[in-house]
Amino acid sequence: MPLRSGSARARQRSVLLVGSAVLLAALVLAVVLASLLTHEKQELGPKMMKWKDRGTTKNLQEVILGRCYSYVMARYPELGDKDCLKIWESLKHAFIYKNPCNITSEDYEPLMELATHPIPCNKSLLWSKTSDLVHRYTKSNQNFLTLEDTLLGYMADRVSWCGDPSDPGINYESCPKRSECESNPSSVFWKMASKLFAEAACGVVQVMLNGSVEAGAFRSSSIFGSIEIFNLNPDKVSEVHIWLMHDIGGPQSESCSGHSIKRLKSILEERNFKITCVDNYRPVQLLQCVHNPDHTDCRLCTNTTATP
Repeated sequence: MPLRSGSARARQRSVLLVGSAVLLAALVLAVVLASLLTHEKQELGPKMMKWKDRGTTKNLQEVILGRCYSYVMARYPELGDKDCLKIWESLKHAFIYKNPCNITSEDYEPLMELATHPIPCNKSLLWSKTSDLVHRYTKSNQNFLTLEDTLLGYMADRVSWCGDPSDPGINYESCPKRSECESNPSSVFWKMASKLFAEAACGVVQVMLNGSVEAGAFRSSSIFGSIEIFNLNPDKVSEVHIWLMHDIGGPQSESCSGHSIKRLKSILEERNFKITCVDNYRPVQLLQCVHNPDHTDCRLCTNTTATP
């Protein structure tokens, strides 16, 4: 009897061991199959759309919030009542999980309402094809503001973003260029912000254009030429001063009497604005000469001329 009892226990242990081994093998197989199926689903699932421009700026939330707090707390504390968290959320909801070619101005309305602020009269400075120079000038002269010097423009300057219908809803790899689709997040944002900036202008409005551009200083297809000049309010704006700047040592493709400037003057006159145009506005030209002090153009800074 003891021998039979020991043999039975041994068989039980063997059965248990075999059963455990089978169960373990089944669990391993289940895990492997689940992993394979999940990977296959991911492969078959929706992929991010591919575009030709750079993708959403990394750490976009931190960048926007940091710029917002810097602007309203340090640069312009009188705007301290702006809610930067709400501003970020309204920007995010304008594009996240959306097809980046189907963005509308309505998507940005909550953001614009939260982030816009009054622009003092005589301070508005519009520009076209003079980005580097105009922003160097407003940094050295606090009497003028470009769109990029407002809260909206300051947060968005040189930053990109776009969404995608698939997870995680934001495309960090690529975003559409304007040539790929007109209604992309960046184009719609800047057009809407430019429109509001022009509408807010009052008193004397300054415009800095590039007289060294071969195609002409004024282009009707630019944001300035297609949006901003048509949203200046003649009842609020008394004059428009055009500063036509030429690159130091660069070509002087156009002067204040040039063809495209004449077109610009005609448009503004039809809208009942008083206009003056200055070739190489002296304060700006002197700033150009800081980087080119020995150039012959900088020895002749008295070249500045004004035309009505």
